[in-house]
Amino acid sequence: MNKSKSQILIVDDEPDIREVLELTLGRMNLETRSAPNLEEARHLLTEFEFNLCLTDMRLPDGNGIELVRHIQEKYPYLPVAVITAFGNMETAVAALKAGAFDFVSKPLDLNDLRNIVRAALRVGQTPAVKATVSNTESSSNGARKMLGESAVIEKVRVMIERLARGQAPVYIAGESGTGKELAARLIHELGPRAEKPFVPVNCGAIPESLMESEFFGHRKGSFTGAVTDKDGLFKAADGGTLFLDEVGDLPLSMQVKLLRAIQEKSIRPVGSQSEIKVDVRILSATHKGLQDLVAQGKFRQDLYYRLNVIELHIPPLRERTEDIPLLAEALCRKLADNLAMKPPSLTADASEALQRYSFAGNVRELENILERALTLCNGTEISAQDLQLQADAPDMDNEDTVMGGKESLDDYLERVERATIEKALTQTHQNKTAAAKLLGISFRALRYKLEKLGIE
Repeated sequence: MNKSKSQILIVDDEPDIREVLELTLGRMNLETRSAPNLEEARHLLTEFEFNLCLTDMRLPDGNGIELVRHIQEKYPYLPVAVITAFGNMETAVAALKAGAFDFVSKPLDLNDLRNIVRAALRVGQTPAVKATVSNTESSSNGARKMLGESAVIEKVRVMIERLARGQAPVYIAGESGTGKELAARLIHELGPRAEKPFVPVNCGAIPESLMESEFFGHRKGSFTGAVTDKDGLFKAADGGTLFLDEVGDLPLSMQVKLLRAIQEKSIRPVGSQSEIKVDVRILSATHKGLQDLVAQGKFRQDLYYRLNVIELHIPPLRERTEDIPLLAEALCRKLADNLAMKPPSLTADASEALQRYSFAGNVRELENILERALTLCNGTEISAQDLQLQADAPDMDNEDTVMGGKESLDDYLERVERATIEKALTQTHQNKTAAAKLLGISFRALRYKLEKLGIE
């Protein structure tokens, strides 16, 4: 076997398809071996070392998903791309769920095929070069880190490494402040698209009237104010990753257009008569339960299944309290560096207090608490008193003012809501988007509440 060239295994029972694939890959300076069925494919896998497998879905003695599962079990670092029938998204999604790297539809688009092959070969070349999602702050390659030593966060790290090797859409579930965007960035940076853009977008922060233009771009003169051509978020992320944060906030009208863009891998800018091909991996996240939104008719079921090919759950801080001291230490160093000061240490009582505290805002709230404590501490250490956790704890005894007739229920609830929102705004330095995340509500919901309560 020629070690200087990558070897591709082609599995298809149609001689014409095998010939087209062999010619196309040969022009890419790749060597190929072909098999007409699963049995011969399994035999070739034992005889040769391959860098990529291209398999048709329908084979005489089984289907492509069986081969995907076999390779996942026996050769976990070998990417598999599945060839599916045109428009059969259910089959494509099933292949991705089984562990396929990507899929290409018949009739074959040779440009799409070449892009998939190049991306898959980049994955095969770097299984060990990309560092693991370490639980330490620094490494030789400078990658971002998912800090923690708990069993639950170790499972997350392992899952991130596996997801980084594929192209399947990933839905990242978790409460506000748990680190969903960090997980998305790690999936991008540890994968074959690392050299291309990572484009995050908060879906709840875009006015509905501007959504189509923001996502797909527009042409000059297509509407009032469109004085120049503009590339949208999909075009900005071309070749890379588009991270749709708070995807549950998308209106139904936009969900339809997003679904089409994902399925067709093409977009049409506002005012344009033609479509533009885009190559984007979609990662999405929300603190809401998308299944609940589907049941309520607020989120399209077909889009849900397209986004949620694989789900990654990021645990809340209260489920990994043993990680809090490590996280607190790392955050203190980061905050102290920003203030050009020596990082203070946490006293034993401060560490214990943090581990007892129930973080509604998770890691983001922990960072806000420590940032405040840095301004209150003596400069060398942070005590439990500096953390002011009692002030953050909800006061559950004030219902006596309602039950005792001193205050109406509506007034009491409004007062609690106002105080909670003002505290969130203070902790996020008046950043409304961050405050909405901390409160576990959408940006639009926060904006409505600010107007209702008269909070500037």
